Order: sequence, then structure tokens, then C-alpha cells
Amino acid sequence: MKFHHFTGCILLVSGTSIGAGMLALPVVSSFVGLIPSIIVFFVCWCVMLATALFFLDIHCAIKGEINLISMIHNILGPWWRAVGWVVYLLLLYSLAAAYIAASAPLFSSLIVHVFGYSMPNWVSFFALPIIFGGFVYLGTLGVDIVNRILMIGLGLSYLLLIGSLPKYVEGGLLTHIDWLPTPILFPVVITSFGYHIIIPSLVTYMNHDRKKLFWVICIGSFFPLMFYIIWQILILGIVPMQGEKGLVEAWCRGLSATYPLTHIITNIWANIGAQFFSFFAITTSFLGVTLSLSDFLIDGLKIKKSWEGRLIACILTFVPPLIFVFTYQRGFLVALEYAGVFVSILLVFLPAMMVWKLKTIPLYSTILGKMIIITVLLFAACIVVVDILEQWGCLKPLISSYFR
Repeated sequence: MKFHHFTGCILLVSGTSIGAGMLALPVVSSFVGLIPSIIVFFVCWCVMLATALFFLDIHCAIKGEINLISMIHNILGPWWRAVGWVVYLLLLYSLAAAYIAASAPLFSSLIVHVFGYSMPNWVSFFALPIIFGGFVYLGTLGVDIVNRILMIGLGLSYLLLIGSLPKYVEGGLLTHIDWLPTPILFPVVITSFGYHIIIPSLVTYMNHDRKKLFWVICIGSFFPLMFYIIWQILILGIVPMQGEKGLVEAWCRGLSATYPLTHIITNIWANIGAQFFSFFAITTSFLGVTLSLSDFLIDGLKIKKSWEGRLIACILTFVPPLIFVFTYQRGFLVALEYAGVFVSILLVFLPAMMVWKLKTIPLYSTILGKMIIITVLLFAACIVVVDILEQWGCLKPLISSYFR
């Protein structure tokens, strides 16, 4: 195996994790403050790393090339395969809806600056599917070509941001600590570490070399953790919680962290970097999710890979998330909150169940191995319960003091 394969796989893991979810993290975590949010990031990183290694061990233990759904079918049976199929579909639809909702303010702002007039908010929801839907229609080749350009833009805009923002950080804003609202943060954070779906491709690409794949996953997932912590320090240290352009207001309106940031910072380069970073983070994530969703629908529904078939798959890919964002005003954050439940089931609960049942891996038959699996299962159950309670409004008292 060549070294560039190893490096490329690390970048694939990092790139899959770092996306539009990063834009929501400072908004949701503003209620708890910097220190509690970093601890939550670290806990979620550890859990998602453990489940990623579960997937890796399962792939190395089972001969042949298998995908996530067939792996669930082979180990847990057809009923769980059906559950995995439905949850996988709901997860990708939720993520697609989150990216469409997050892109709308960016396109509205662009129209105002370029053409000098504003357009209705509902029109901007169609911008992302229309502009990039054609690349998804072309398949992997089309997405690969445009994604390389967008990834370069993502890296450059992030460097521009972290280079221009530190001087605006106010230490006093970073001292806020409130542990009570911590549960509402978990569903969004685990979604930001959801790189597991690409593991089957990495296993094939690196010829089932478990030792190198172990380091690929560990290093590749560690970079996003560092990105998120730096991003937290910058946003929470610059944007106040309260006020018309504060983080609480952004949470209420379902906006990303760059919206209040660009209204507070007058530095033109910081504003340009924030706008471009938002755009590239959303589009790179959107392309990966919608391409996976389109291919999944083609395979699952046995759609012919003709131009008519790909057109039907694209319609089925984009219409449901558009309906979602038109239904919920806080579409961006709500979609990510729902995505947290789907991630906890598909990428946390099910892999833990599989390694528990798969007896051919000695590590998970030990007392330590079983304790790790039980801890992960309990974590997944807690995420589901927290999200259900939040959707029912039971967790609103945890943050009610911030709206008085």
C-alpha cells in the first residue's frame, strides 16, 4: 500500500466529518458554554471512534465486500436490516434538509449583494438543489470533479477565518458555564462525527489492512475534533449569547453560527471568510449526502441507470428534504436534531449490537469489551430519549432562563 493511500484515507474520514454540522455547534452549545461543550465533543468523539472501530472489526472478520445494510442483515437478520434501511434513508434525508435550510440565507445575501434586490425566502431553498443537482445527476464522476474544487475552497476559507478572528475574541464571553442544558447538545454533536458510512470503501481501498485502517480512523477523526474546538473558541469568544444578533436568537431562528458572526465583525476578510466557509462546508456535505442518497435509491428501488432513471432518483432525492424545510422554520437545527437520533441508531446502537452478537472477535468477548459495548448501547439509548423529550418540549425548562 502506498503512503498517499494512507494520507488520502485520513482526509476522507476528516472531510466526511467536517461539514455543515460544524456551523450549528456553537449555536446549540452557547447555552452550556465553552468548557462543557468541549467535554461533550470529547465524549462523543470517543463513542463514535469506538463504534467506527466496531465497524472496522466486523468488516475484517467477515469475508467478501459488503455494505452497511448487508452487514446488518448478515449478523442481526432481516428485521434489523429493514430497520437499518429505513433509518439510513431518514438520516440522509434529514442531513440533506439541514444543508438546504442552512444554504438559504447565504444565497439570499448573495442575491442582495450582486443584484441589489431581495427575493422571497422560499425561493432561496431551491438554489442548492438546482445549482448542484446536475452534478448529482451525473453521478460519482460529476460530484468528484466539483468536490475537489470545493474542498480546496473549504480549507482556504477556514485558514482565512482562524487567521483573522482571534483578535476579536473576548475572554469574558468564554467564562459562561451552565451544565443544565448539556443534554440538548449531544444529538447535534454525534452527527458531526458521522464518518462511518465510508468505512466499507476504505477497507477495500486499503486491502483490509486493519493496523493501518485503525490509525486512519483515529487520526482522521481527531482532526475534526480539533477543528471544532478552535471553532468553538472563536465563535463563543466573539458572538454574545443575548441580543438581536446573539447566539440565542440564532438558535430560535434556526440559523448557523456565521450569521451573527458576520453582523458583529466589521473586518471584511473575516466576513468573506465566514461566508465562503459556510458555503463550502454546506456544499461539500450536501454533495456527498445527496450522491449517496441517490445511489442508495437506485439500488434499493431497482431503478434503471438510464437518464430517466437517474432523473427519477434525483427527484426522489431532493423533493422530500425540500418539503421538510418548508414545514419547519428552524429547519437547519431541527433536521440536525432528528439526524442525531438516526445516527445514534445506525452508527452507534446497531454496530454495538453486531459486535455483541458476532462471536468471532475475541476482544469483545472479554469483560472489558462487554463493558465498552454496554456503555455504547446505553449512550445510544440516552440520545434517543433526549431527542424525543426535546421534540415533546420537555427540555425547554433547561434553557427557559435565557429567554426572559
